Amino acid sequence: MSIIAEYEKTDMGTIQIAPEVIEVIAGLATVEVDGIAGMSGGLAGGIAELLGKKNVAKGVKVEVGQKEAAVDVSVIIQYGHKIPEVANNVQENIKRSIEMMTGLSVVEVNVHVHDVHLKQDEKVDNEDQVKRVN
Repeated sequence: MSIIAEYEKTDMGTIQIAPEVIEVIAGLATVEVDGIAGMSGGLAGGIAELLGKKNVAKGVKVEVGQKEAAVDVSVIIQYGHKIPEVANNVQENIKRSIEMMTGLSVVEVNVHVHDVHLKQDEKVDNEDQVKRVN
């Protein structure tokens, strides 16, 4: 169960942003970056997708305080892209998106690269190689 921190008090009441909201924003900001093949979410994310539920927060973990947020994302990079460059673009896009949409200050964005994804036609080329054993 996620704890919803009290974010801001106004004359009319309080504004609260659930950590799941930050996860969705970070997930969408991640997949927008060129060179990202997908998110790596582990067993729970895989089961949800098998059941037909698309989880845009798959592979995202956040820690949210009163005024700050820290984010961890697990990604799969497309083959041929510079990993440090893609990871840096992910960090910048997540930070910009969360700060713009929520007003929270993003103090940390950690990018964990779990895999490199080959394009389908590259996989086929490998299969066309001559078999050594029949």
